[in-house]
Amino acid sequence: MMRRFTLPRDLYYGKGSLEHLKNLKGKKAVLVLGGGSMKRLGFLDKALGYLESAGIETCLFENVEPDPSVETVMKGAKLMREFKPDWIISMGGGSPIDAAKAMWVFYEYPEVSFEDIITPFSFPALRTKAQFLAIPSTSGTATEVTAFSVITDYQKGVKYPLADYNITPDVAILDSELAETMPPTLTAHTGMDALTHAIEAYVSTMNSPFTDPLALKAIGMVLEYLPASYQGDAAAREQMHYAQCLAGMAFSNALLGIVHSMAHKTGAAFSTGHIPHGCANAIYLPYVIQYNAKNPSALKRYGDIARYLGLSGENDIELTKSLCNKINIYNAQLNIPSTLQEFGIKEDEFKEKVAGIAKLAVGDACTGSNPRPVTAEQVEKILNCIYYGDKVDF
Repeated sequence: MMRRFTLPRDLYYGKGSLEHLKNLKGKKAVLVLGGGSMKRLGFLDKALGYLESAGIETCLFENVEPDPSVETVMKGAKLMREFKPDWIISMGGGSPIDAAKAMWVFYEYPEVSFEDIITPFSFPALRTKAQFLAIPSTSGTATEVTAFSVITDYQKGVKYPLADYNITPDVAILDSELAETMPPTLTAHTGMDALTHAIEAYVSTMNSPFTDPLALKAIGMVLEYLPASYQGDAAAREQMHYAQCLAGMAFSNALLGIVHSMAHKTGAAFSTGHIPHGCANAIYLPYVIQYNAKNPSALKRYGDIARYLGLSGENDIELTKSLCNKINIYNAQLNIPSTLQEFGIKEDEFKEKVAGIAKLAVGDACTGSNPRPVTAEQVEKILNCIYYGDKVDF
């Protein structure tokens, strides 16, 4: 069976690598940004200076919201159709980069509708008008190297993970100076998101000899550098910026599992407020490992991860327990709750909504590559364990 492995053609990294923008060849760029931190911290001015010295005329699309909407995407695409850039550049967290990826499609194909691209791997061929360059300021989503973009249809209340190798950026710039500005909570959540990406990619049904080394290396680096990065250590921040990128390379090609399916469908489900994506992943990960470990091939791969990390255990079952313990210890160190009840979700609302959330999670794009098949009833049981802190033993 033929498979595919896709990465950006070029990846520039190291402190100060933002300067690569000076070397771009082109006439016009639209620069897509989030809520203003890049401007406030001076990175926007730096980028504009570099683009000016490259002779590139730049137009800004600012204030992409967290969890970007279909409306924002369409607004950005309209601006691009008017300005006609040959580069789309996005700088900031996962949200502006995800939004810019989707804008790119509607810039090049104005006649395409959002419904047309919801089906994974159904995009038209891009790069007829522009190339794409991504510059992440957070160390977690790895959207700068992935074939994914998450866009929310607020009318329907649904988050759509869009997937197509066409939207893998052409160029990624990993300048850790941008990530040094992350507050501690964001550092914790994005770091655990990266760990989840790498672990899910390693045990996914789509894992391969190309993705395994990337996933393992990312797991090792996250566990080595995340605590110091959380404390604000600049050298550890730089290593985390690379670790999350390796995790992204792995999961963009090996796909994910039900930790992500449940995180996607619970993020905006409760009236008590949004569950940040990385925080949800961190809470759910040990429970999902317990569920998946009932599958012998997944159990062996969790054992492999634990052995790679030098954790203790006489066999794969013990090693997998050690891996779950390690994750629980990290969550505690990073002030991440261990249950949804502890997060603050109200019990009556949880009970009322859990069956519906479970159904949606089974239909999520990430469920198909989970190593152990799952039904809506099983997801509901897992979520109940996550809510109350019970062991997943079925």
